[in-house]
Amino acid sequence: MGDEFLLSAFKFNVWLTRSTTRPGSGDDPAPAVLGTGGAFAECSGLELEADVKEYLEGGRNDGVIRRVGRVKLAPIVLKRGMFSADAHSRANSDLWMWLTRMVSGVLPVTRYDGRIEIVAPNKQMTPLATWTFDRGLPQKVTGPTLNAKTGEIAIEELHIVHEGLRMVVEKK
Repeated sequence: MGDEFLLSAFKFNVWLTRSTTRPGSGDDPAPAVLGTGGAFAECSGLELEADVKEYLEGGRNDGVIRRVGRVKLAPIVLKRGMFSADAHSRANSDLWMWLTRMVSGVLPVTRYDGRIEIVAPNKQMTPLATWTFDRGLPQKVTGPTLNAKTGEIAIEELHIVHEGLRMVVEKK
């Protein structure tokens, strides 16, 4: 395959931008951008799984015919530390408000497109690999587990279901 190297998976950026492909129009109280690079500590769910259908042919006992079915999309899971701008500010509640507005029936339902980039550790932050997803909805938001004895960082988690995931190949 040629000269290859492993990508450092610990440097990445995530952007959530209000989807422009949503049907209808109207006032949308949601922010245009939910996340910025560096706001998330972990990202998982960059996966596609093909649903392969098996067909058994009569008289053919030594094999099976396989056909491509639908693709299963895993939710994107983003984890971040609860943080604020400074020691006197409250925690950022944008992720919670996104889910709360949807559950409360606020229309139109806000969908966000996402872009996840693994970046080079140089100062230019050159993207080495990029995934995009379309029309994401919040499936689950989890608040932090609080334990005064351990003093661990408060982590919240966001699960986003979406309508398509692609790995984007950047041209040099």
